[in-house]
Amino acid sequence: MNTTWPVLLGLLLLSVSSSAQAQFLTTVNPDNTINILQYTGPGGNVTIPTNINGLTVTSIGAYAFYEQTGPASVTIPDCVTSIGEYAFGDCSSLTNAAIGDGVTNIQDNVFESCASLAGVEIGGGVTSIGDSAFEDCANLAGVTIPAGVTSIGESAFEGCASLTNVTIPASVTNIADDAFVACASLAGVTIPGGVTSIANDVFAGCSSLARVAIPARVTGIEAYAFENCSSLTNVMIPGSVTNIGDSAFFFCSKLTSVFFSGNAPAVGSDGFFDSPATAYYLPGTTGWSNFSTNTALQTVPWNPLIQTNGANFGVRTNRFGFNITGTTNIPIVVDACSNLSSPAWTPLQALTLTNGSCYFSDPQWTNYSARYYRIRSP
Repeated sequence: MNTTWPVLLGLLLLSVSSSAQAQFLTTVNPDNTINILQYTGPGGNVTIPTNINGLTVTSIGAYAFYEQTGPASVTIPDCVTSIGEYAFGDCSSLTNAAIGDGVTNIQDNVFESCASLAGVEIGGGVTSIGDSAFEDCANLAGVTIPAGVTSIGESAFEGCASLTNVTIPASVTNIADDAFVACASLAGVTIPGGVTSIANDVFAGCSSLARVAIPARVTGIEAYAFENCSSLTNVMIPGSVTNIGDSAFFFCSKLTSVFFSGNAPAVGSDGFFDSPATAYYLPGTTGWSNFSTNTALQTVPWNPLIQTNGANFGVRTNRFGFNITGTTNIPIVVDACSNLSSPAWTPLQALTLTNGSCYFSDPQWTNYSARYYRIRSP
């Protein structure tokens, strides 16, 4: 006993302050700071203390709050730099969490299966979000990922069925497999420009996803990436994409238009299975005959032109207008701006070139000292 007692004292320290004694089982880290091993308090709104017994709290250990039913909210101060795996996993009553600026990495499974979690404030110091960090947080409605985060782990937000919006900063360069799979309420997402691959299953089962912007540096869209995105109506594939994986757009039953800005990419098995889309390509690009054979999609050149000659160009009955011609029935959108040096383009009208032609007019043109127009895909 005499040889083991000092060792136990070094490993296990119970706080003796009146406010923390009944709430936290702790240890002393090698750098003489506090690690919270386990929460033992009554629940409610929990604030992690900045110090216990005069020592700074810097870490919350793995499983520290695991399966606790009492905590309703948790506030983590800036002095905490580390939160262990499953630290708050399956805390069924936890509704809100605020993570201080000292934490740099949200570890794997930290908030997994917190079914009541509705809001999370993530500090600006976080640089990565671990695997399954918020998996099955079914009540989480919105997340703003702070600038500085570079990676979002595998299944990080999988099964967040109430997630309607997520802000992904430009700093993110990697979004791992399954990151947002089965986020059934997610309506739209902008993928940062630094991302070079759309990972496997990353948005599979996002049945409300109606719009997605794929950045120009992406070279591949991996297998099942958008499987069962049943609300997705159109998508723009940048010219950098050379490969679309197996079943990438499998069962996208409302996908009517896919716009390609480069040559035809290679497409895996069932890449567009049960997706009634038309593939639109730019003049001068190649490979579309094989693409049509491999995908069973109709391929159509997207080639609208503004006609600057003829009687329909210019002012007519207090309107400025022009004819637009191109392939029959291709969809287009006409945008306008008033300053080309710093353009802020505004969509004016969505049109279809019925019989290969349509007339566009702008009754608001007199409200601007200058007015510029462009045509783009929807």
